[in-house]
Amino acid sequence: MPTIPGMLFSTLVALTAAFHPSLACEGEPHSCYGEPEHDVILTRNTTDTHGWLEGHTKEQNYGADWGDYVSFTRAMKQKARNLGVDLLLDLHDDAGPSDATWENVEYGLLTIGNHELYITEIAYETFSNFSNVYGDRHLTRLGIMAFGVLFDFTSNSNVSKVIKAASMVQESWFLEAVNCTKPIDLFVVIGDNPVRTTVSSSTFGTLFRAIRKTRPNVPIQAFGGRTHIRDFVVYDNKQRAWSIKSSNYTFTNPNGVINPTRSAILPVSTETASESLPSSTTPSDLWYARRYLDWNHLTFAYHAEGSQQYTTSFDTPKAFAVTSKITAARNKLHLTNLYGCAPQSYCQFCKPFLAGGNLFQLLQTALSTVFVNETRKHTPHLITISIGSVHFDLAKGRFTYDDSFIVSPFKDAFQFLADVPYEQASKVLDFLNSDTCVEPPLLYSSDRMHKRSKPKGRVISRHFTEVSLGYTTIDDFGDDGDDTIHAKIPSYTQPNDLQANASFPTDGSTSATVDLVFIGFIASYIVNALNQPVVGGNYSTSQVAYYMDKSFTTSSYLPAYAKIAWQETTPHCPVGAGIGSD
Repeated sequence: MPTIPGMLFSTLVALTAAFHPSLACEGEPHSCYGEPEHDVILTRNTTDTHGWLEGHTKEQNYGADWGDYVSFTRAMKQKARNLGVDLLLDLHDDAGPSDATWENVEYGLLTIGNHELYITEIAYETFSNFSNVYGDRHLTRLGIMAFGVLFDFTSNSNVSKVIKAASMVQESWFLEAVNCTKPIDLFVVIGDNPVRTTVSSSTFGTLFRAIRKTRPNVPIQAFGGRTHIRDFVVYDNKQRAWSIKSSNYTFTNPNGVINPTRSAILPVSTETASESLPSSTTPSDLWYARRYLDWNHLTFAYHAEGSQQYTTSFDTPKAFAVTSKITAARNKLHLTNLYGCAPQSYCQFCKPFLAGGNLFQLLQTALSTVFVNETRKHTPHLITISIGSVHFDLAKGRFTYDDSFIVSPFKDAFQFLADVPYEQASKVLDFLNSDTCVEPPLLYSSDRMHKRSKPKGRVISRHFTEVSLGYTTIDDFGDDGDDTIHAKIPSYTQPNDLQANASFPTDGSTSATVDLVFIGFIASYIVNALNQPVVGGNYSTSQVAYYMDKSFTTSSYLPAYAKIAWQETTPHCPVGAGIGSD
């Protein structure tokens, strides 16, 4: 049985001189804070890519694929060697079967995310094959001790064992590692974990406190994930512990440097560090820099070679081979099959709930349109889905099989309770949306909608003079971390659940009873809501049955709707300006 504790790593970093960049923003809105700085340790991190190996094909500002990233990491490693510094690459991801493509990038540190642990076959693949490709990493100059630790996660299959961080830090191997006699220049903590210790699921604070008990002054660098935002956090008063994270879905590649240019700005907000986090006992002689790079070919080429052109020196044969492999896999899986043409972009958070352009307004319409159980088609039905079953926005343009998974990758089938009194069924949604315990399969942290980071910016060209909508990040370093300048995208809170109705009388009247339809993931919550005294029901999960065939899932209804509603414009299907813009 694979055991998934905080996994102990050792790695090395070689370093020498500092590099002082010149500004690179003359005449364009890009890199107005200069090229990412380089000095003692340069780090890059990818997390929560969730299999977006092809990049965002309808969003040019995030259109790089994994082949482009292979070129970028190769070029940056060579650049680091030329500068006499070391580039440390970190991966902690939720990608499952796509992991083999990661093998084309020379990561120094890797750990897993929760999505590698839900399914037994994927857990075995990660343990038996993926981990063997990388093997051990060895140090030559700096002494770095690294630990991989997951957030408090309990939904793994029984083929793996997750050791909670609170237990891990008490185990003998951990204590021996932290107290080893060899010099340690830097601790690195990586994991699918919120970087801000005030987020309830974060376990980084546990590691921080445990290390500080015996190593009060050794610097700690953390690489986080989970919350799907750009962020940089300084943990202690002497600025000897910090964490950085990219966003999600290959939107961002962050650059972090222990660098002699400036210290963090404290306090920017009151949510950075918990009061229980210990302080360093010596003044800090460390200064840092960080930069968040948009995930596109122009950005990668610019920072790797100072050029935005497709050059033979940047785009390597290995990178082209990776791109070809991704394309072949997508074709084999029929991901490019066309179902229709989305007439506009639809977003989860940039529009008010059920307003025009809000994704949930589209999904409500789609659910009402395509849900028909032929044996019960004359019975009105209410259809409820969890907002958590929806993963991402839908961009204007060709709607393909791939888009059905982009919007909702989960395979939740639809179940129902038959002939529920309408007076009871009509009260369920309000109860669900007032109950904070109803959580989606992939948690959308409140940080996802915090002012620190607004996702999904789009820009056509790096010489484009108009500032586009996109990421606008404020972290513990301030507001100058975004490599490309963007205008803010609005962000609106959304409820826990969405409901649509179908087969109701056209005169606006209601039926005495209805079929209450819902995704299987929330079946127990539906039953619990019905049985509340204010609702008045008396149901059990044993009464739940499938409303549609089990093969019709949360990734099925939007393609079915596209075939009905989006066919006329398919021959001429332009891509839009991007989420939030059209």
